Amino acid sequence: MNADPLEIQKFSELAHRWWDPTSEFKPLHEINPLRLEWINARAALAGKKVIDIGCGGGILTESMARKGAEATGIDLSDKALKVADLHSLESGVQVRYELIAAEDMAAREAGQYDVVTCMEMLEHVPDPGAIVEAAATLVKPGGHVFFSTINRNPKAYLYAVVGAEYLLRMLPKGTHDYGKFITPAELAQFVREAGLQVDGLKGLTYNPLTKIYSLNNDTSVNYMVACSRPL
Repeated sequence: MNADPLEIQKFSELAHRWWDPTSEFKPLHEINPLRLEWINARAALAGKKVIDIGCGGGILTESMARKGAEATGIDLSDKALKVADLHSLESGVQVRYELIAAEDMAAREAGQYDVVTCMEMLEHVPDPGAIVEAAATLVKPGGHVFFSTINRNPKAYLYAVVGAEYLLRMLPKGTHDYGKFITPAELAQFVREAGLQVDGLKGLTYNPLTKIYSLNNDTSVNYMVACSRPL
């Protein structure tokens, strides 16, 4: 299984707080509108069949469904999926959630999706390239794939680990392992090897003074990649 049991346990223990915008998941709630609109501008989610790999409690998955997508979320944390399911019932937004690995889903539903997303997950798995390959298998020819992760350099360590976890305490200590961070060049190589093409790159930055996130061209710490599968 391409997953770290300790990583699954870590997020499972926090699962009940996933939809609390003041909890450890506050950053996800704050960046979700930015990444959602970036995805929607490139893939026009309404009416599309989408799958969110590593969906956790379903923050992005449910927001894509609100845009009119037929949304599926998959994860290996049973507790997180139960929270996602419960929130979907409470909100009335229909989402399909399933406890299944990305590779297994790709084997079962190859070429079934217009849009595939995988956000904040690649830096938490032993083999990120296999996840990229699974995403490429799931998407239809002509479809879109979106990834987000963290760059690997001294600035990223300072901001994403020291700053976010220890100084600002925006995230629990131990959330990230610097050694698992992925440079844009490495991710682009995974993407090309999986038969996808890179269509766009966007940075996501946080201003600790204004406490505001913004999308820009600074990919030195957090960044997103838009890909597509050629026809």
